[in-house]
Amino acid sequence: MPVTKVFEGKVDYIQILDKDGKIDSALDPKLPSELLEKMYRYMVLARAWDKKNLVLQRTGRMYTYAPVEGQEAIVIGSGLAAAPTDWVFPTYRETFLYHMRGASLGELNVGWMGWEDGLKIDQKMCCFPLAIPIATQFAHAVGGAYALKLRGINSAALVYGGDGSTSEGDFHDALNFAGVWNSGVVFVVSNNQFAISVPRKWQTKSETIAQKALAYGFKGVQVDGNDILAVYSVIKEAANKAREGHGPTLIEAITFRMGPHTTADDPKKYRSEEEVAYWRERDPITRFQIYLKGKGIWTQEYEQKLQTECSALVEEGVAKAEGFKADPKNIFKFVFKDMTKDLEEQMNECFSQ
Repeated sequence: MPVTKVFEGKVDYIQILDKDGKIDSALDPKLPSELLEKMYRYMVLARAWDKKNLVLQRTGRMYTYAPVEGQEAIVIGSGLAAAPTDWVFPTYRETFLYHMRGASLGELNVGWMGWEDGLKIDQKMCCFPLAIPIATQFAHAVGGAYALKLRGINSAALVYGGDGSTSEGDFHDALNFAGVWNSGVVFVVSNNQFAISVPRKWQTKSETIAQKALAYGFKGVQVDGNDILAVYSVIKEAANKAREGHGPTLIEAITFRMGPHTTADDPKKYRSEEEVAYWRERDPITRFQIYLKGKGIWTQEYEQKLQTECSALVEEGVAKAEGFKADPKNIFKFVFKDMTKDLEEQMNECFSQ
């Protein structure tokens, strides 16, 4: 019997704006100036907030923090590509999404400063609490998408993870169920080259992470994760597809984490200065700034004004968070939806002293 080919797949790589800010005119999404400016403002604010949080942690005013520097295009691009009614399932590195959906920076800082009150999320924001355990949120998103489908709600579920999360069983379980159920999920994997200190090449023999979707029966695509126009375009298409009932998409966004994994990490122990320098030349904010300058949107005066505005917003958020007073009874009240008799007795005993 002759050998018959039963499967052949491909993975496309999408880049619209190169590292020097030059655009591929054939792929130009031709976004309105208001949206382009919004993208830039959010990226600049996210980085200003990020840098301030590092200072707060180093000076003992914030607990362990997960920096986002270098990955702003993925967070901002996907956040703006999603519809307000789409549900998002972030990790610890996408918490700026909460601000994009209505939370103040002060509320975000309350959470990073250790108060559970910072994780209170208005249901209208369509956000799940951030997931600290690696890859668990993938299954949550598939379940969420299934629930939306049962209720007849045409919303997508966007779920995030790093390259390290794809080495967990939860990732594969979620992709399998998403494929079988034709779930409206957009899997956004930020391939920042390291799972804490483990390089991507030690995690999988696959040429791409995106191709893992093919084994589960749906499309996988690679995108330049430092190109906000490409991220926005690819995720918008995938979210539309999900809402229309055409199933899931796995998006592998190629990027680099410029800072430590968290403030408890020292990246100098496992990566070289040459590697960092290579990626710094591909900074998502710098290349987008060059593009906006060419369109007459960005100027030095514009930048100075924006930096001043962002700094003020960041400082306002810090003041709000550091002035926050929590109710210590909350550690008992919110263990379960309704307090158990044992918890109520423990609370009364604790506060009767």
